[in-house]
Amino acid sequence: MRVMELPLAAIRRPLPRQTDPEKVAQLMASIAAVGQLEPIEVLEVEGVYYGFSGCHRFEAMRRLGCPTIRCRVRRATPEVLRLHLA
Repeated sequence: MRVMELPLAAIRRPLPRQTDPEKVAQLMASIAAVGQLEPIEVLEVEGVYYGFSGCHRFEAMRRLGCPTIRCRVRRATPEVLRLHLA
């Protein structure tokens, strides 16, 4: 697994997630003050990035207008992606 900066627009969020507005607001304040402390995790499948965790951090970064987000990237097969989507 490697850590890298990815454009927010390059990360697909295939599962609908409900975010807690209060938690997003708290993260926005924290990120604005000290930056992103914890990377989100994404799967890289055939050159496409899929985010399944870190939805509150992703939303906070998006609302702050950040062009990129720090991610832990794990390569996976299409079969692993199907398991995550199930």
